[in-house]
Amino acid sequence: MGFFQKLKNKVGIGGVKVQLSIPEQAPKADGNLEGKVILTSKSDQEIKELEIKMIEEYTTGRGDDKETKELTLGEIKITETMSIKEGETKEVPFSLPYTILKSNNDELKEKGGALGAIGKVGSFAKNEKSKYFIEADADVVGVALDPSAREEIKLV
Repeated sequence: MGFFQKLKNKVGIGGVKVQLSIPEQAPKADGNLEGKVILTSKSDQEIKELEIKMIEEYTTGRGDDKETKELTLGEIKITETMSIKEGETKEVPFSLPYTILKSNNDELKEKGGALGAIGKVGSFAKNEKSKYFIEADADVVGVALDPSAREEIKLV
C-alpha cells in the first residue's frame, strides 16, 4: 500500500460510507424505530462498532435569546466487529428504542381545557420547537475521522 493510500485511509477518504434507511415519520407513542444502516466501502476496512442515536434539537427563544439544546432520546451500540471489502455493501438492521421528553408546556397542552390553553400560550411565548434526527456513526479501525450519517425524522 502506497503512502498516499495510507494517508487517505487515515483521514477516511475513499473508505467506509454510512447511509441510513429509515421511515420518513414515526409515532411519538411507539417508542421504537426500525431501520437499516447501509455501509459501502472503496477499500478493505474493518468496523469495530456502530452507534445509532435519536437526537432532539430543542430550540427556545427568539433573536439573541435563542437557545438550542441537543438531547439524546435513545441510543444503541452494535459492537460486533465487521469486515467490509472493496465495493461491498452491507446492510445492518436495527431496532432503536426511544423515549420522548416533554417540556412543562407540552404536559399542560396534553391535559386539554384551560390548562391546555395555558400550555399552548406558554409554548408560543417561549417559541418552543423540536426537530428529531437519527444519527449513525461507524468506528472504523485506523481512521481518524469516523464516517457518519444524520437524517431528520418526523414524530407524529
